[in-house]
Amino acid sequence: MWNIDLTYREEFKTTFERLYEKKAVLQRSRPLPNIALQKIKETLSIEWTYNSNSIEGNTLTLRETQMVLQEGITIKGITLREHFEAKNHENAINYLYSIINADYTLKSIDILSLHGLVLRSIEDDFAGRIRNGGVRITGANFVPPNANKVSDLLDELIDFVNTNPLNLNDIELATVFHHKLVWIHPFFDGNGRTVRLAMNLLLMRKGFPPAIILKNDRKKYYEALNQANGGNYQKLTLLMCQALERTLNIYISSLPDNDYDFQEISNIVNEPSSPYGQEYISLLARQGKIDAHKEGRNWFTTKKAIDDYISNRKRKR
Repeated sequence: MWNIDLTYREEFKTTFERLYEKKAVLQRSRPLPNIALQKIKETLSIEWTYNSNSIEGNTLTLRETQMVLQEGITIKGITLREHFEAKNHENAINYLYSIINADYTLKSIDILSLHGLVLRSIEDDFAGRIRNGGVRITGANFVPPNANKVSDLLDELIDFVNTNPLNLNDIELATVFHHKLVWIHPFFDGNGRTVRLAMNLLLMRKGFPPAIILKNDRKKYYEALNQANGGNYQKLTLLMCQALERTLNIYISSLPDNDYDFQEISNIVNEPSSPYGQEYISLLARQGKIDAHKEGRNWFTTKKAIDDYISNRKRKR
C-alpha cells in the first residue's frame, strides 16, 4: 500500500516554503475581522461545494449552487439528487469546521460522518457505512481492494497519518492521504467528495485554509491520481499546492495593507517592462514555478513573482 516515491520533494522545496510563508502571513494577521472572515468562508463554501460536486458530474452552475445554498431556491431542470448534493456538501463543510482545531487527530468516525452527510437523503442505506462489496472506477488504472480488506486498510491509513513515519510536511501528508483514501475507495458512492473534505481536515488543523480542486482541473486531477497509483506523487502534489495557494491568496488579498497585487497574467505581460510573453508566464504558473493561482481558466500572478523568478534565474547562472 505504501508505494510512495519521494524523489520529487526537492523540486517543490521553494513552493512549500512559499506556502508556509503565506500561512505565516495569515497567522500574524489574526484575528481577521469577523465580517471579512465570514464572507470569505461563505464564498469558499459555495466554491468548494460547486467544484467538488461538478467533478463528480453535478450540473449545477456556480451561481445556481449559490442560489440553492443561500436562497433555498429550486432550480428548474435540475434533479432532486443534485439539489441534495449541494445542501449535503454544505452541511459536511459545516461539520468539518465544527470538529477542527489545532490538536485535531484524524479518526475513522469523522470520515464516516462526513460521508454520512454527503449521501444523506440520497442513498441512506449506504451513507456513513463502509462498502461490503466490490467496486470498479471508470477510467481508473486500478481496481480498488476487496471489501473484506477495506476496514483494516482504513485503520492503517489513519495510523499512517497520525504517526507520519516518513516525516512528510502537512501538504505532502494531506496529498498522500488524499490519494490513498481514493485508492481504498471505502464507500460504494460519494468517495471523491468525502476524500476532498477529509484531506482538508489535515490542512486546516495546521492553520491552512481549505484546498479546493477546481472543476476545470478535473482531467489533470484524474491523471494525477492515476500516476499516484504507481507511487508517483509529483502531479498530485503540484495540483494540491496550486489549490492551496489559490485559497491562501484569497485570504491574503482580503488583508489590509497586503503586499500582493494579483492580476491576470495577460495584464502583466502587456506592460512594456515585461521580459516574457503570456505563453511562457502561463507555463511557469502551470508548472508551479512562480507564485500564481487559477480563477476559472485564467491564471493570476504578481509582478513581484515574475521579478523574483528572474532574480533567482540570474543567481543560479
